[in-house]
Amino acid sequence: MPTAVQCGAAQSDAKSWMARLNGYRQSDPRRSVWELLITAIPFALAWSAMLTALKLEQFWLYALLIMPAAGFLVRLFMIQHDCGHGSFFGNRSGNDWTGRAIGVLTLTPYDHWKRSHAIHHASSGNLDRRGIGDVDTLTVREYLARSRWGRIQYRLYRHPLVMFGIGPIYVFLLQSRLPLGFVRKGWAPWVSTMTTNLAVALTAGLLIWSVGIGPFLLVHLPIVCLAAAAGVWLFYVQHQFEGTHWSGNEGWEFHEAALHGSSHYDLPGVLRWFTANIGMHHVHHLCSRIPYYRLPEVLRDHPDLRDIGRLTLWESFGCVRLTLWDDRQRRLISFREMGQLYG
Repeated sequence: MPTAVQCGAAQSDAKSWMARLNGYRQSDPRRSVWELLITAIPFALAWSAMLTALKLEQFWLYALLIMPAAGFLVRLFMIQHDCGHGSFFGNRSGNDWTGRAIGVLTLTPYDHWKRSHAIHHASSGNLDRRGIGDVDTLTVREYLARSRWGRIQYRLYRHPLVMFGIGPIYVFLLQSRLPLGFVRKGWAPWVSTMTTNLAVALTAGLLIWSVGIGPFLLVHLPIVCLAAAAGVWLFYVQHQFEGTHWSGNEGWEFHEAALHGSSHYDLPGVLRWFTANIGMHHVHHLCSRIPYYRLPEVLRDHPDLRDIGRLTLWESFGCVRLTLWDDRQRRLISFREMGQLYG
């Protein structure tokens, strides 16, 4: 994978990219509405088709539809994500109410998530500001300082079955229901969360009344669980990759962390569509006000950005082993490497 130096001197000056990217911030309201329609309507149709397939006992069709339905839900979340950044529509009200409505489907309290995600953008790659909106990552020194039980806990947390299986279900179905980590942040996180919970309960109750609790759970739970796993996977590989950038407060700089601490997850076209170009994450972190449907324009007009942090689908599977930040080598390493290097 090319380093920042190999990518050229123009790329190493991360701050200089900001002026060039600002011209892409303008959203197109007609395009935004169209993107919302071609995502929400197919999601509703796929959901209904799964329900019909169950009633007709066409289980092969039911199983076949789970993945595309989950894909549409992931794309809805990405629209909610753009709304949180104020980039999907040109006005705050349009963004916020669209985001809140989608949050009922994605089980994500919009206003609370918007706040924590803003903290993630403001502190991504900063070793001294970890803990909100990111994947828990220990340094080698921190890991070795833990007790045996503490090390076991961290290894369990970073195990793929937990990280991409149990973890997403816990985060979206349980953790998002109560903002316990924000008790000292005032009433706003609680209002956002409880309002979303109420809307989720009313929507689910109406659907259960209409189709029955069994069919509802058989249709909706697999979609939510698969979409949640995909969402966590995307977030993971966007920052946990070979060549990522981390530093403490003294050496941390926003633009450098954005450009070199976020990957360009170069996905095949179909997956790029379902994930709403979120793989162009280095550009997104540099200028989060760019609507997702304009991100390809940036790479088209500025090909120098294509190779920075580039990660293919095949290469991304190797990111799972990267579990600890090595301050000495300034890179992520695996538990096995840690054992070989530090005994």
